[in-house]
Amino acid sequence: MGNVLVVDDEASIRDGLARAVAAKGHKAIVAGALAEARAVLRRDSVDCVLLDVRLPDGDGLDLLREIRSGGAEIPVIMATAYGDSQRAIAAMKAGAFEYVTKPFDLPALLDAVQRAVKSKSLRNAGAAPSPSPSGNTLVGSSAAMLDVWKVIGRAAASDVPILVVGETGTGKDLVARAIHENSPRSAGPFVAVNLASLSANLIESELMGHEKGAFTGAVGLHRGRLEKAAGGTLFLDEIGDLDATLQTKLLRVLQDGRFERVGGGETIASDARIIAATHKEVRPGQPGATLREDLYYRLAVIEVTIPPLRARKSDIPLLVAHALGRTRSRAVSEDAMNVLLAYDWPGNVRELIHVIERAAVMCSTEVIDVADLPVSVRAGATPTAHAPVSSMPLRDALAALEKEMILRALDRAKGNRAEAARILGIARPQLYTKLEEHGLEGKRGK
Repeated sequence: MGNVLVVDDEASIRDGLARAVAAKGHKAIVAGALAEARAVLRRDSVDCVLLDVRLPDGDGLDLLREIRSGGAEIPVIMATAYGDSQRAIAAMKAGAFEYVTKPFDLPALLDAVQRAVKSKSLRNAGAAPSPSPSGNTLVGSSAAMLDVWKVIGRAAASDVPILVVGETGTGKDLVARAIHENSPRSAGPFVAVNLASLSANLIESELMGHEKGAFTGAVGLHRGRLEKAAGGTLFLDEIGDLDATLQTKLLRVLQDGRFERVGGGETIASDARIIAATHKEVRPGQPGATLREDLYYRLAVIEVTIPPLRARKSDIPLLVAHALGRTRSRAVSEDAMNVLLAYDWPGNVRELIHVIERAAVMCSTEVIDVADLPVSVRAGATPTAHAPVSSMPLRDALAALEKEMILRALDRAKGNRAEAARILGIARPQLYTKLEEHGLEGKRGK
């Protein structure tokens, strides 16, 4: 059992967490601001800090950095009500033990506290504990994307190879850039190559380079992407398309950090960090796997899996807002948003961005409506978006009715979720779950 410092400016949350922590056998110490938290850390022995990001006298990240720079080996769990990718990445990069969002999944949060306290005791005993964006367009506040932010933050500080896995259009290149830009190599080059866009006989020359006269048309020395990425990051997109011969040569680069240009005999050292990405199945033993087993394990020291957009529909309003910022349109109507939420987005985020940009061009007002959306999106939306309840299967009809009741309760409560939960006769955590199920998370209320 340990001493847990709970730092939150909302008294109800602070006291509730303190009671939950105490029920697990820990001693809870509370603070409502950074100044109070600093005083506690100077005065008391603390085994874990549960720290809110936004506090009345500053940013919780500043205290996290102070704890780390001061050499204190105290695990810090960052908590926030805001789905901010760059803040999550920054927290993990700064050494946060965990990063969680409100409303809390209390059992998961208390499990993180238990692991944090245990890691502190192991560290004190001399044992190693178990391991527990910038200008890009990574957007999302869902739990699935929070997991991605956390992996980026942890992975950025190292130089190990990383494999990014996700369907086409999910933003694998943006994840690779975020890792690079948050790493010690950020001042170096970020060199990307899409292997699927190159013919097999050009890939080796593009990666390794070639000497003058190496083949017909090689009129001079050509430095490959591995050399151009020196001191930075080489991003190999669609690694699953690499042929067997080149897989062997890439494996040597990963093992020894050495290669030769095409037509050359000089061995060249490479210090580029390699991040690869694929939308194909590449894991050994899986049907249709395209990578050698030894190359897969060399590339996937850390694996980042990006969820498809259909698995994180609560992020759609945020993505739409981001896309609108690049157009002349100012808003999307409620009916149009319901269609966007009901569509399954086979092209993922890339398709959504293109749809909003197209609709902004086609619409005659500053508000995008259903008629401005492509026919394919309107036709592909699930029936709950626009069909009469009487024509739906029972399961869909019940879901549509539940969604409508939630929206009406939120309207009656003027967006107050606690009041909406009271109107519906359900607990507030249950309402949060329902909002996420129906793609309404973050759409209305507070």
